[in-house]
Amino acid sequence: MTYTQRWQELLDLAPGPGTLTHSGGPWTAASGTAGELRVRTEGSRRSLGTGHHAVRSPGTGLASVASLQAVLTSWEERLALVRDECAYLTGALSAVAKELGETDTGVGQAVGAVRTGGRER
Repeated sequence: MTYTQRWQELLDLAPGPGTLTHSGGPWTAASGTAGELRVRTEGSRRSLGTGHHAVRSPGTGLASVASLQAVLTSWEERLALVRDECAYLTGALSAVAKELGETDTGVGQAVGAVRTGGRER
């Protein structure tokens, strides 16, 4: 089998046009999910503070209120870290989607220019 015949065989086995896509796919979806999680995490963090505020005033001076405040602070810090990580991931995953999408376009144009057996692919 010649070099040209082998390439022809590989081209014939290649998937049809439009099957290699990243943009609008898993990376973009993951970015959107990270963004949603960031928003929901922040909402949960705020709700914790609101819920604990109602306990502080009537329970002033009780040891359990001080313990509850320590738990609140710990959870607020953890949720803030999750929120911030999700904000980072939203941008990073979106950038990957954009980069891969641009690569897909370039590869698609390059593959589209290949002529095989008298016809363009």
